[in-house]
Amino acid sequence: MRDVAKSANAGFAQVGVDFTPPIGGLLKRSFDIVGSLAGLVLLSPLFLMVALLVKLSDNGPIFYGHKRIGRGGRIFSCLKFRTMVTDGERVLAAYLAANPEANAEWIATRKLKNDPRVTRVGQVLRKLSLDELPQILNILQGDMSLVGPRPVVRDELEIYGSAAVYYLKSRPGLTGLWQVSGRNDVSYDTRVAFDRHYVENWSMFQDIRIIFKTVPAVWMSRGSY
Repeated sequence: MRDVAKSANAGFAQVGVDFTPPIGGLLKRSFDIVGSLAGLVLLSPLFLMVALLVKLSDNGPIFYGHKRIGRGGRIFSCLKFRTMVTDGERVLAAYLAANPEANAEWIATRKLKNDPRVTRVGQVLRKLSLDELPQILNILQGDMSLVGPRPVVRDELEIYGSAAVYYLKSRPGLTGLWQVSGRNDVSYDTRVAFDRHYVENWSMFQDIRIIFKTVPAVWMSRGSY
């Protein structure tokens, strides 16, 4: 177990080191390209509307790029519509220092149900998962996939322990097994188990099934905050 965890840590510590081939190979990559191009065309009016709302809300940047760990430990900028105030790090630090319960929640899940950084427009975008639309561009660039494990930061991947090697075998996904199985309503250990199960049992049929299940999951806003 210790050796596996060590190999996982070595994997994501080296930028640009890829496992070959990623799960799904050419079939999954072709599906990603066709699907993301179609999505970009069909959703372009919504894309422009959301961009305008974000800009008009506080005149700050429209997009936010957060450094995430991709396949093989490669670091990439995961794109989102900005849902937080521009000085979010300062706001979060002050809030956690003043609220021990929130600090414990943050340490355990890296998320907050009542996040003081989120703007009013951002709350709506997160509820409907519209903040993640720009990740279509990440898919076209090859950093992400339509379906896969959720993109994580370095600190999160360290929590995966020995299961990190499974995460590193796949491109992170715009949607995935975790998102359609309760999202933030499930524990972090369960999320890790979902990611491992997805990689170990990948099939094109499973990807298509998850995409179809994503629609009602987003519509009902299950576990989103």
